[in-house]
Amino acid sequence: MSKDQVYLTQSGVEKFQLELSKLKARRVEIVKIIAEAREQGDLSENAEYQTAKEEQESLDSRIEEINSMLRNYILIDSQAKDATAIIRLGSVVQLHNLTSGDKQTLTIVGTMEANPFESKISDDSPVGQILMGKIIGEEVNLPSAKGHQPYKIISIS
Repeated sequence: MSKDQVYLTQSGVEKFQLELSKLKARRVEIVKIIAEAREQGDLSENAEYQTAKEEQESLDSRIEEINSMLRNYILIDSQAKDATAIIRLGSVVQLHNLTSGDKQTLTIVGTMEANPFESKISDDSPVGQILMGKIIGEEVNLPSAKGHQPYKIISIS
């Protein structure tokens, strides 16, 4: 994988496409604000103009970042199943905490989609690195706020 390539699920692609659409629409609004501010004359003391220019630069940067991702992504096929059910990108993993008895479900995603609040963890994260390549029934010690906790992998889909 080259440094520009990122791993995305189909829902991640759709999320970034939606964000890009919203950013482009906002950029059109900002261009209008800048044009109106220019018509008012002295730009050096026009706070609205300066703020709009800063927002435009920020928008342009994020638009380019998303465009780059969408040009260079590798789709994670979460529907592909291995006969051996090995944890890999796109896997949904159910874990059983052997200490507390709690169950937890995690989805392994690429770095750009990681969101711990949605139980989406990156394959590059400490937990993701431990889980990658494991199979159902294996026990792993995962880092947590309480130190390392023992878990058993109970399903992979």
